[in-house]
Amino acid sequence: MAKRVTIQDIADELGLSRNTVSKALNNSDGLAEATRQRIIQKAAEMGYKQFALLEALPPFMQGDAAGSLPAARPGKNEIALLSTVYLATPHFSSLMLDAFHNQISKFGYNLNTHRVTEENIENQTLPRTLDLERVAAILCIEMFDLGYDEMVCGLGIPTLFVDGPARLHGENLPSDQLYMENTTQIMRLVNEMLSRGIERIGFIGEWEHCQSFFERYAAFRLAMLTAGKPVSQRWCIHENHVAGIAASLSVLNELPELFVCANDFVALDALQALRSMGLDVPRDVLLAGFDDSAESRRCMPQLTTIHIHTQIMAYTAVQMLRARIEEPDLEYRQAYTETELILRASTERP
Repeated sequence: MAKRVTIQDIADELGLSRNTVSKALNNSDGLAEATRQRIIQKAAEMGYKQFALLEALPPFMQGDAAGSLPAARPGKNEIALLSTVYLATPHFSSLMLDAFHNQISKFGYNLNTHRVTEENIENQTLPRTLDLERVAAILCIEMFDLGYDEMVCGLGIPTLFVDGPARLHGENLPSDQLYMENTTQIMRLVNEMLSRGIERIGFIGEWEHCQSFFERYAAFRLAMLTAGKPVSQRWCIHENHVAGIAASLSVLNELPELFVCANDFVALDALQALRSMGLDVPRDVLLAGFDDSAESRRCMPQLTTIHIHTQIMAYTAVQMLRARIEEPDLEYRQAYTETELILRASTERP
């Protein structure tokens, strides 16, 4: 069996520190772009685990480590980003989009954002700012209305969804889809807590909100089922925001020992709701999120979470769009990029 390539192996090859390589792979700030690209290229050459997807791709998808695209055609050089929300810095995709834009700009493409409003969704219309004659491909983020997404898929333009509507009843979009890996690390978190004797575990978040939330909820329940531990539906709180979480918590006669939350922002709202009731994290209840947002490191206590490798998501997004642009009739693909459990103070009993 081939030796598994580590961050230290890449650092040794390039004569750099492990910390520098880690920053490049995680798209962290404070690194020159030329250094970042040199590290990404070396990681791909060495078969680093986060690039394992490339081994399964056909040759025309396995371009250089920059994730090359066909050169943009004059007048049709836009990658249109459709989103129902403003993708501000706290959102996990902001770092991904920085890296994505850096890659596509090398090949003559521009990334333009178009806000999809409730009116657009209700009337099945496109944003007025969107000129399809200029669009080479569409990237969809925070687009979770199935009917509207199906309309976008029917435009005949190469389209990639980063996350998407929850597939509660087997629905699936006729499009390429990119996800962070939602199952393994949630199961690892639950099993780690069970090994510490923490068996009363609940979940907070609207699991129908999107496919990733649904997968995280399903992974929580699967981990409990596999371990032979019961799940109380009273401790599965179907809310995403402070007021709803607080209202649901207020009617509980007993709290679980741990709440797993659909993402960091749900966890931070849960933290606020618990504090409004005079409860303390981690003294009275433990709390975990998902995304490894900057806010998860700034709050007190620091939040146990699951890190998303946004640099690798950006690289994979470019590769998937490249394949679709070059081979429009390819079967649709779903790709998952690796995530990593980060244990912090919010799951440490005092």
